[in-house]
Amino acid sequence: MKHLLLACLFPMALTAQTMQQLTEHLGKTVLYGDIALSPDGKHVAWVQSTAVTTSKHTYIRETSGSASAAMVNIPRAGERTDFDPAWAPDSKTLAVFSSAGEKEQRQLWTVNADGSNPTKITSLKGYAARPHWSHDGKQIAFLYIEGASGGGPLMAAPATTGVIDRAIHNQRIAVFDVASGQLRQVSPENLHIYDYDWAPDDKMFVATAAPGPGDNNWWIAQIYTIDIAKGNAASIYKPSLQVAVTRWSPDGKSIAFIEGLMSDEGFHGGDLFTIAADGRNVQNRTRGRKSSISSLFCLAPDRILFTEIVGGASAISELALANNSVRTIWKGAEHLYAFGNFPNFAVSKDGKFAGAERSSFETPPEIWAGPIGDWHQLTGNNSGLTASWGKADNLEWTNEGFNIQGWLLSPAKVESGKKYPLVVLIHGGPSSAEIPDWPASFGMSRAIIAALSSRGYYALMPNPRGSYGQGEDFTRANVKDFGGGDLRDMLAGVDAAIKKHPIDSARLGVTGWSYGGFMTMWTVTQTNRFRAAVAGAGIANWQSYYGQNLIDQWMIPFFGASVYDDPAVYEKSSPIHFITNVKTPTLVIVGERDAECPASQSYEFWHALKTLGVPTQLIIYPGEGHLFIKPDNQADRMDKTVGWFDKYLR
Repeated sequence: MKHLLLACLFPMALTAQTMQQLTEHLGKTVLYGDIALSPDGKHVAWVQSTAVTTSKHTYIRETSGSASAAMVNIPRAGERTDFDPAWAPDSKTLAVFSSAGEKEQRQLWTVNADGSNPTKITSLKGYAARPHWSHDGKQIAFLYIEGASGGGPLMAAPATTGVIDRAIHNQRIAVFDVASGQLRQVSPENLHIYDYDWAPDDKMFVATAAPGPGDNNWWIAQIYTIDIAKGNAASIYKPSLQVAVTRWSPDGKSIAFIEGLMSDEGFHGGDLFTIAADGRNVQNRTRGRKSSISSLFCLAPDRILFTEIVGGASAISELALANNSVRTIWKGAEHLYAFGNFPNFAVSKDGKFAGAERSSFETPPEIWAGPIGDWHQLTGNNSGLTASWGKADNLEWTNEGFNIQGWLLSPAKVESGKKYPLVVLIHGGPSSAEIPDWPASFGMSRAIIAALSSRGYYALMPNPRGSYGQGEDFTRANVKDFGGGDLRDMLAGVDAAIKKHPIDSARLGVTGWSYGGFMTMWTVTQTNRFRAAVAGAGIANWQSYYGQNLIDQWMIPFFGASVYDDPAVYEKSSPIHFITNVKTPTLVIVGERDAECPASQSYEFWHALKTLGVPTQLIIYPGEGHLFIKPDNQADRMDKTVGWFDKYLR
């Protein structure tokens, strides 16, 4: 399951003043993504958009001097969307995918380091992503699904008719020869490749892969080495949990990767491991570390740079393999993530220079570059924006032996002697974390939080057990216990917020999306403390859900067995079995073609509430998947959510 990670429009039902503020902060915010730093550290590229457009254009800027960024002028007819810029090893050429002039079909383009001479070099038919240059600069590899679409289970599921299990289109590694223009697929047809890296001699790949269907089987992926000339793959490691971000050591003798309990591809967290290239000598290099590793860079045979989630913040650290010692270089209340669904951090080849998109609750996103921890700002597109919401408080509390952390956003204005309503936002995952970010730059839930704060609400964003940020034991603490300890952690956080701030305990609301949607459904069946709830893409019945969703493999690590082998562990966490307890007015929202949390689950929960006479409403958005794409639907979801809380809490 996933977070909803897409910027959104402002709610239509707010007051004129609030609408104007949210128009400025959400609608006009310039967003940056897919950060790529040249190996020599002299140029940084990124993909730029705004919160209310789907067009995305590539920009390049020198990391020194005062020259402004230049947009790569790829010729286009109609809307253009760029993806995944990648620098050549000599730092002179940038490759980037763009759909310029071809509707939704991506093609690979190259441009010079100054943005000149854009040239289309492929004629692809199918989904393509994540280009990587070979070390000699003669080839570009990328992930390719020839003749079919892709993008993962966040996207709207296609119509399912005919013989279902024959419709498997595996994502393979394709290699493009720059000189000849020849394209060949080099990984086996029977494997779906999720992530990969060139060996230092350019003769092999290391990859995380599994047999198709790809959307479902990431949770059982193994580490493979792939012989490029022969096209065969050999499994060198079968993990006990999930693996991600496999990277060769510069000497080719070992491979580093992340392993841990992860509920989503592209939202990585776990421990940092190394393994010899032949599959021997597996070592957990960060066992017991109170953080979650999110990405890594093998800078030298004995040195690995990595990003990590620490509590509700991010850090950049360096591991010395000789003695497993770790040195933290930088830490801050920001979101830094080098690989995955929304990369916003990159380093030079020697690891001494970095480029990043930086933002927080207080500061809008901009591009920064420089030595790690000594960055300087390169862009100023959002310099005129100021927060129209309240201040963020790093709230900490204890519960049942756990130290819990969360973020509490106050109302835009807090008057002495007055108490305010509180809405709890429960993050998706459950393996994820709430980390500070500007509300328009990291998903619709943040925009909802900004809107609520502007409307006079406190908003609590807890990181209960099961979250990233406090090590693997903490992330695994809700295994076979969905809605148990994590709900108690959340309720303890509500008590901590009420004790510290002027919050009206009689006006509490709860909301969330995906796992947060399940937790919202679960919460209202377990307590009547909340006077209003909005459940987004939730799960009402884990037993029926197992057979309805298209990603059931994710459930095994969390429940310990399939629903057919241990139905009781699924039943005990199913909201539908406690549905007669619900008194809380609940709005239910979902996308029509959600592959991760099917609309049937939301329908089942709504139908029960309606039958029992609990105030409720169900909204199913046509054509949408787990990730809402259409701006009108994003805006309407915002409007309905804030309106529901206004109706019952104000």
